[in-house]
Amino acid sequence: MPDDSTEVTAAGIARLAGVGRAAVSNWRRRHADFPKPVGGTEASPSFALPEVEQWLRDQGKLAEVPLRERVWQQLAGHPDGTVTALIHAGCALLLVRDRPTAWLEITAVSDSRMAGVLPAALDHVLDDCFGPGRAVPTPTASALLPSVPLLRAAAELAADTGARQAFDFLFGRQLDANPRQYTLTPPGLAELMADLAEPVRDAARKSGRRSSRTVLDPAAGTGALLCAVGSPTALYAQEADPDLAALTALRLALHPTGSGTGRPALAVRTGDTLRADAFPELTADAVLCHPPFNERNWGHDELAYDPRWEYGFPARTESELAWVQHALAHLREGGTAVVLMPPAAASRRSGRRIRADLLRRGALRAVVALPAGAAPPYGIPLHIWVLRRPGAEQPPAPELLLVDTAEPEAAGAPSGRDRLDWPAVRRAVLDAWVPFDAPGRREPVEERPGTSRAVPVIELLDDDVDLAPARHLPPPAAGGGAAELVRVRERLDDTLKLTARLIPPPALSGEPARRPFTTVGELARAGALHLRTGNGAGTGPVLTEHDVLAGAAPSGTPLPPTASTDGEPLLLEPGDVIVPVLGGGSVARVVDDATAGAVLGRNLQLLRPDPAALDPWFLAGFLRGTANNRQASSYASTATRLDARRLQVPRLPLSEQRRYGEQFSALAAFEEALRAAGRLGGQLVRGMYDGLTDGTVAPE
Repeated sequence: MPDDSTEVTAAGIARLAGVGRAAVSNWRRRHADFPKPVGGTEASPSFALPEVEQWLRDQGKLAEVPLRERVWQQLAGHPDGTVTALIHAGCALLLVRDRPTAWLEITAVSDSRMAGVLPAALDHVLDDCFGPGRAVPTPTASALLPSVPLLRAAAELAADTGARQAFDFLFGRQLDANPRQYTLTPPGLAELMADLAEPVRDAARKSGRRSSRTVLDPAAGTGALLCAVGSPTALYAQEADPDLAALTALRLALHPTGSGTGRPALAVRTGDTLRADAFPELTADAVLCHPPFNERNWGHDELAYDPRWEYGFPARTESELAWVQHALAHLREGGTAVVLMPPAAASRRSGRRIRADLLRRGALRAVVALPAGAAPPYGIPLHIWVLRRPGAEQPPAPELLLVDTAEPEAAGAPSGRDRLDWPAVRRAVLDAWVPFDAPGRREPVEERPGTSRAVPVIELLDDDVDLAPARHLPPPAAGGGAAELVRVRERLDDTLKLTARLIPPPALSGEPARRPFTTVGELARAGALHLRTGNGAGTGPVLTEHDVLAGAAPSGTPLPPTASTDGEPLLLEPGDVIVPVLGGGSVARVVDDATAGAVLGRNLQLLRPDPAALDPWFLAGFLRGTANNRQASSYASTATRLDARRLQVPRLPLSEQRRYGEQFSALAAFEEALRAAGRLGGQLVRGMYDGLTDGTVAPE
């Protein structure tokens, strides 16, 4: 396929130029020479990529298309679809990694000749990686011909970043572009589940190494769980969707995991796991599973006499308990399974007999409640079940560990999608699990009120067999107890006094100002400030949109390596001014020493003023003007988008700017004091209610 057949949508054009889609719509209306659509639909047209690039360069809106953006546009515009193109690219990247000399020889010929010789080379490398019965078929020469320019570009990208990083970027962009098509397991959750399957102890805990040997994921999805396993000798995966199975196989093959210097054996199969198990004879050391939830058509009728239902035949509405027993059936004695479950599976009456038998025989070892937002569906707090295959001579475990991190306080982190502090959640869970699971443990496990408790199995074997952690954990002391409530009251009193001192003086009446104004865009072009947009990529704490709106410390975690991020991490410096892109209204935050060094998150714009030309507090104060924000905002169907370039600032000498800056800084301090007083007041009120109702606080 020649390069000039690659098409790009309006969203792709916006990404190339670093603007919003509204700007692309404006260009189409205002510029008669804007490229005409060559495909797509009237509502979503597509354009020839070379024509778009040339127009952007002529307009001074594009210096050069980044290599990885060019590769993505070629992949997205492939005539056989993005998934097919991504599979072809993954196969080529395997060849680039494992047989670089052969790749160079193959690419030295014409496109048509290259397409003719590639299948034999790919067949060799795919057999080496996956063996017989592989989920990745060898593409034919005719299928590869349209992909040859893409494969050359992908290899060029791999030369810059590495084969794994190139595939992770393209696969991550595909996941981002089709969020409803895939069920994702966030990296933080995958790491926690891998830790629970093979707890990291002693020296291994310090080094971060795990010692799992053979690991199975029977509902592999995008392969996130198996990628989180540190040192396996063999990985087994099954996925019902053939295309996703192929992509996951390629991802795992390119992933840098292994035992010592070798790579683990890898077997990925396609098929419906419950109806057609691809590994019927496998007994693994560990099973990790994020199964589909609430499936009615899981095979209830045809699998009634399946030997896997050792703990009871699951009801039609209990597909998750079928996955649990499938995982147990594939474990060696003493092996561990970690399964993500919907919270209803812990308490539905239709599953109580199976839950009871799992407890009686010691197969279920722990139930962990996660905060809402940990994984899709993001609105409910999912559970993790940790199971162990009972040994023939091993007595049933007398206790079940229950852990609840569903409340933000339990993990010391805010809840909600994209705002979970996964290191804190992981620490809270492992601090309870590792002592509980210690070999030869004789001492009782420390009980953490509201967070974790080892519950005797006999207490749970009632009519309901309800395993929801929150129903069996002792409540935490109200607000930390009466003594802590006294301290909260004292802090509230001090904060209210500070707030009273910071109340602005009476406003003096004056005439509307008649000043010359300039825009942020003009200041940026003049070099008085730099304007950047955050991408959330980095290695440290991330300042999120929620943090800016709430006036909180950076609470986000960096985006995973598979996420499609453009540009280098953007670290904050003192004096930077941060403005939300979406729906922030009149909000601007000046970065202080405590926030400096954090990574700028997504949907945030950074304005870095030259201190010799602009006072940061003066800039932030005028950016917060209501009228200013109104004229710089555009409106989509569901959100308001702020274009910081259109915000206005008066032209004033630096000395006059600093006078205004002092006033704006004092207003910000008053605002923060009010916010702190509200938080402390809410904490005191809630603690008093809880204390009075549970008896830890006596009425006067």
